[in-house]
Amino acid sequence: MRETAARLRYKYVPDHLLGEILSKNWIDNTIPFLALLASLLVFSSLIPDFLSLGNLTVAAKQLGEFTFVTYAMAVVMIAGGIDLSVGSNFALGNFTMLVLMNVAGWPAWLAAPAAILVCALIGLLNGWLIGYLRLRAFLTTLATLIIVRSLVDWLLLRYSVDIVMNVPDSPLRDFLADGIILYIPVSFWAAILFGIGAHIFLSRTRPGWHIMAIGGSRKSAYNVGISVRRTICLTYVASGALCGVAGALYAARLGSAGSDTGVGMEIMALTAAVLGGNSLGGGRGSVAKAIMGAIIVLTVTNGLVQLGLQSGASSIALGFILLLAIAVDVRWLKNRHKLLAKVYLSPAYLALPPSPSTAIGSDSPFALNDKLKDVDLIGLGQVEGPEDVIFDRAGNLYCGTRQGDIMRFPGPDHRTMELFAHVGGWPLGLAFDKDENLLICVGGMGLYGVRPNREVFKLTDETNRTRFSIIDDSRLRIADDLDIAPDGRVFFSEATVRYEAADWVYDAMEGRGNGRIVCYDPRNQRTHTVLRNLVFPNGVCLAHDGKSILFSETWGCRINRYWLEGPKAGTLERLIPALPGYPDNINRASDGTYWLALVGMRTPSMDLALQLPGFRRRMTHRVSAQELLFPNINTGCVVKFDDSGRVLGSLWDQSGQNHPMITSMREHQGHLYLGGLLNNRIGKYRIPGADPDWTGVASYWGTR
Repeated sequence: MRETAARLRYKYVPDHLLGEILSKNWIDNTIPFLALLASLLVFSSLIPDFLSLGNLTVAAKQLGEFTFVTYAMAVVMIAGGIDLSVGSNFALGNFTMLVLMNVAGWPAWLAAPAAILVCALIGLLNGWLIGYLRLRAFLTTLATLIIVRSLVDWLLLRYSVDIVMNVPDSPLRDFLADGIILYIPVSFWAAILFGIGAHIFLSRTRPGWHIMAIGGSRKSAYNVGISVRRTICLTYVASGALCGVAGALYAARLGSAGSDTGVGMEIMALTAAVLGGNSLGGGRGSVAKAIMGAIIVLTVTNGLVQLGLQSGASSIALGFILLLAIAVDVRWLKNRHKLLAKVYLSPAYLALPPSPSTAIGSDSPFALNDKLKDVDLIGLGQVEGPEDVIFDRAGNLYCGTRQGDIMRFPGPDHRTMELFAHVGGWPLGLAFDKDENLLICVGGMGLYGVRPNREVFKLTDETNRTRFSIIDDSRLRIADDLDIAPDGRVFFSEATVRYEAADWVYDAMEGRGNGRIVCYDPRNQRTHTVLRNLVFPNGVCLAHDGKSILFSETWGCRINRYWLEGPKAGTLERLIPALPGYPDNINRASDGTYWLALVGMRTPSMDLALQLPGFRRRMTHRVSAQELLFPNINTGCVVKFDDSGRVLGSLWDQSGQNHPMITSMREHQGHLYLGGLLNNRIGKYRIPGADPDWTGVASYWGTR
């Protein structure tokens, strides 16, 4: 009963969804969004007609201007800075717009860009001092605040009367001040449209990524070649220009300038940016956060004024809100990853079938032996991590290394080694297509290829996103092994969609169907997912007749067949339901059967732990990744099976001296060549009675 209850509980209760939700960047918007709803509910219940159309229209005009100032503060905060001069720069933009129109007689279409330019020059001054001279942002912009505020006050003493006495007619200014489109003021439309463009800029363009990277770590951004000083300078220029836009809109709406214009706006903008979820430390923020923060701050200040409280009450309220926002930001930033680490890993119930016997001397096809004890070694100490091996038509031997290289051992003796290509990542599965391009599954990157002239090219690094998926599973995280159909389609496995290549150990702890089989079609260059919810799918091999593919599920200890053609096309069947170890790559044999690598062997303790999800969750919380109860991957073997799933025999190295881990094997001209993810050599085993002329390339594409 307990086992049945555990099976049903972990099958139908989606524990992993909570961790996936918390892993999303937009989860940071939850707190400000709830704060926004709370503020609207509170003031709408206290103030009659607070959410009436007229009241909202007036508030939207103010919000459009204030949102631009919040944008100005947010852009420098995302880059890791702060701009305390936004209030005085806003006042300067307002004054410049008015004096150019009312005193100098400039038209609005010319005065507004001039005001924006003047404010951008103030931003350039800040950017030069902070970005290039590397002065502290807080003290520098505080000094700029004082200087610009004094300048505005001095100019107002001279021009305030002229501004008031000369108010020219301007249709454009009237449109900016009072224009309504679909019941929404023009200024707010401008803020929203700019926000959409800014969001695309920050999240989808290289300069926007640079700003985020600099805010996250200036030293790391510099080390990867980003122009840190110039980018920081440009963020302050953008901040100044946005203050100029807000000042021009404010001038169009009110048409007056006073000594109190923009006073305290830097505090309001800072509160809005932080309250929206933009980090004070930089590297984390968005336009949506700035908009929500601006709405909250303006709602609170307007609500307090309409309640009849004294003007100081708004400042006190904003001060307390700012303190609360900073506390939430610091605590959330500090504890989010701790919380995510506790809830993201979500072990499932996985009961494996009984393990076949491997007893020495038994009639089991998996019986232990020492047939791999004295295999020849190729490239001993020269290669590191040859997960897969393969031969080209000329008999040259290829393998990948953990340094991201493809190494070649020229035939026929394979005694020397040369660098064939550098692809990056961790090259895993290998396959040659009919044009002799070497196709490669690169862990952490996707599906790549190398042409005979050594040119590296990308086939795909994404697939169609799963409908209703919380995490973005369109990106390929661990492309593992591949094979090619006669029509050129490439079928490859992706081990997990929830973890990166460096964290694959935690996918083993989950035992959940996080993997999939993906197909890339070179005829239309489209990629789509064929099968989902597989338990760490790994080796992929096209059947000899070309009508199906065979693939392994490593943590499920089984081999499956997926039919591509015939009456069973599109169906999945279990070919070998139970193995004594964890299957990896599968490749063709010369006699019409298949070779299978077992990367490690099952243990009773791990088999039992797979049926105890709660135990595995507690284990991952309390011990390091190096000390986890983990599948044994120190002893492996090679298994031979036929199209019916019947196991014909196995090859072992009991001492583990030559091949403690076997992740792949490839038959070529009467020999079996062995690779291993953690090995520093390639093994060569003579196959008794094998066809000395058979090659894998000819098996797929024929002889020339």
